[in-house]
Amino acid sequence: MESYVQTDRFDQPSEGSLLAAIDIGSNSFHMVVARLVAGELKPLDIMSEKVQLAAGLDDTGLLSTPAQERGIDCLKRFAERLKELPRSAIRAVATNALREASNRSEFIEQANRVLGLPLEVISGYEEARLIYLGVAHTLADDTGTRLVIDIGGGSTECIIGERFEPKLLESLQLGCVSFSEEFFPHGSISDKGFQQAKMAAMQELLSIRRNYRRLGWQSCVGSSGTAKAISQACAELELSNGRITLDALKQLKLFLLKYKQADEIPLTTIKPERKAVLTAGTAILSAIFESLDIEAMDYSDGALREGVLYDMAGRLRHEDVRERTISSLMKRYHIDGRQASNVESSALFMLAQVRDSWKLDDNEYHDMLCWAARTLEIGLDISHNRYHRHSAYLLQNCDLPGFSHTEQQLLAFLARAHRRKFPKDEFKLLPEAKQQPYLRLSILLRLAVVLHRSRSKARTPAISLQAEAHKLQLSFPKDWLKHHPLTLADLESEATYLKVIDHKLKFC
Repeated sequence: MESYVQTDRFDQPSEGSLLAAIDIGSNSFHMVVARLVAGELKPLDIMSEKVQLAAGLDDTGLLSTPAQERGIDCLKRFAERLKELPRSAIRAVATNALREASNRSEFIEQANRVLGLPLEVISGYEEARLIYLGVAHTLADDTGTRLVIDIGGGSTECIIGERFEPKLLESLQLGCVSFSEEFFPHGSISDKGFQQAKMAAMQELLSIRRNYRRLGWQSCVGSSGTAKAISQACAELELSNGRITLDALKQLKLFLLKYKQADEIPLTTIKPERKAVLTAGTAILSAIFESLDIEAMDYSDGALREGVLYDMAGRLRHEDVRERTISSLMKRYHIDGRQASNVESSALFMLAQVRDSWKLDDNEYHDMLCWAARTLEIGLDISHNRYHRHSAYLLQNCDLPGFSHTEQQLLAFLARAHRRKFPKDEFKLLPEAKQQPYLRLSILLRLAVVLHRSRSKARTPAISLQAEAHKLQLSFPKDWLKHHPLTLADLESEATYLKVIDHKLKFC
């Protein structure tokens, strides 16, 4: 299998830089390559293929081999287009189908080899945030709140926001592929199936109906393939000028129910593969209109892939939403800022000393070590007893805007591993390529925590850390440990903990 390796590093976006985003959706895979021009991203190349990954999920959550093969074949074609780009200028994200797949690791490993970069499975909450970002950048930068609806193959994202900031986000288990499989099997169309699909969607919408209607919005926008297809159908049938209204949806439903099979629908503007899920998408959107009292909806070309591009551009300019997420988390869980800053500074100081010998020179390791140092005590807000376990649980399971599932898992591991017995079970669950570097990062974090256990305002001594594969030598100023018996005792305990994972710690 052909794979691509890292080319020149892409540290800062400059005028004319290329960025690429890959959206591995439940129904379609999309790729966009764009050039950064005057702070805006101008699309140069767009590729899209109907893979219908969600159709390959069985009742147990297993993703079938044929579905995986369809997806990998598509990614090979994408990779050929992207082979001249630095891997750091590309980001690939996957949504509901891989969130639901119990054997997603099989697909992810193959995708990583084909693309030469890590595939990120993002949460529904993060998907909604990125969709809103993509839509917001394609609309006029005006005031007033907007409701964005994105019906995908396996999930539907509903977001209320203003300008570029989302205020309310939700991801619901409503998808045109999954609903087609359940209510319109083999492309069959019936009034009974339509009513069942609509009622199922309305039941799912009950969880958000009150909050969304209470907050309200000034305009409504639909994004992605389902909204586009319905808009095109309404225009072709002269039900509207392309704007989607409740009346147009009702008339579109009556039109679709004239046919027994999806492939009989005589709409020339809709591709055959989109016709297969059009009836399910219309049922879902009808339920959304009625549940949320929507009067009309416009269509936007912006979607998840555009949101990924703008999020990448923001990260490269150091406008990383993850920084805001961490700051919000620290505030919510009443983190001792001075203590967190001290632990972070010491951890980074030690990282600088072992960066080369331990091969921790990627920016990712610096950032994750910083974020872990700032959040490892959030569990104290629940209980002091075994707080590191509570911290890990929160980091793994909270909605953290900007973070992928894997990033949350790695952050949670660092919090779990920063004290006491090393968590071997959690360590084994990490992606294989991440195990060695994150074990080493956890050791640096553990040592930084030991140095600041007393929470003293006194300056930390000038320490020296040398590292080999499984050996560390920590040196203090002469007689410093003699006058700090608590730190000495903690280091002795730490040496015992590290011995269990075949690492030898010496100090003097």
